[in-house]
Amino acid sequence: MGAGLALALAGASGGLGLGGSQAASLFNSLPLEQSRFAVLAQPVGRNDWKLLVLEQIRPEPRCWQARPDGLIDPTLNRFDFTGICSRYIDSNGYSLRVGGSDLGSSHRLRLKQEGNRIALVAISPSDATELPVGQGLLRQRDRDGFVLIQLEPDWRLQRRAFGSQTLSHVYLANEAPLAQLIARANTTGAGRTPPQGQGLPEPALALNPPPTLAAGQGPVSLPVVPYRP
Repeated sequence: MGAGLALALAGASGGLGLGGSQAASLFNSLPLEQSRFAVLAQPVGRNDWKLLVLEQIRPEPRCWQARPDGLIDPTLNRFDFTGICSRYIDSNGYSLRVGGSDLGSSHRLRLKQEGNRIALVAISPSDATELPVGQGLLRQRDRDGFVLIQLEPDWRLQRRAFGSQTLSHVYLANEAPLAQLIARANTTGAGRTPPQGQGLPEPALALNPPPTLAAGQGPVSLPVVPYRP
């Protein structure tokens, strides 16, 4: 890692009070092939959920598979997935980006169960509005079965970059300004917890297969620089 990048990352991690405009000027983002990723809700304990993002780097073996019951099997747990899969398990690996600004210091991503739905929302201590980011259908709770989260329209996975260097950190990103997303959530009621027994709209869930390689083509290669806050 270059000295300039190391200093920039140290400054970003040491100053959690960075405003959105400051964070936006430090990092930029790059588009990603969405089919190479799965956003999942992992069951923890009896009632909690943990957000997990998986990336398929090489086409085989599969890092995840859909089970017949509709849950997702994280198959990467059964082999050495080094160089095959990437796993983003906490705020060091993923964060929120809205309107071109990093919101990792002001917002956090949260999974919550509402009836038979798992909602992924972004929340902030300074605003009671919950921004809807994604949702999944909970057919049954199984400690070994994860729930696929389908991102809401206009939300995309993107890669964090510093200048020309690509970093091993992904954004759940929306290009709209934050104020617009807050207003939309309050207008539609999406930012408020639904009454008891009322679920989210039925999502159109689809599990994209990992990319296939043409004959003679080498594995997918991502030149990433580890991000260590």
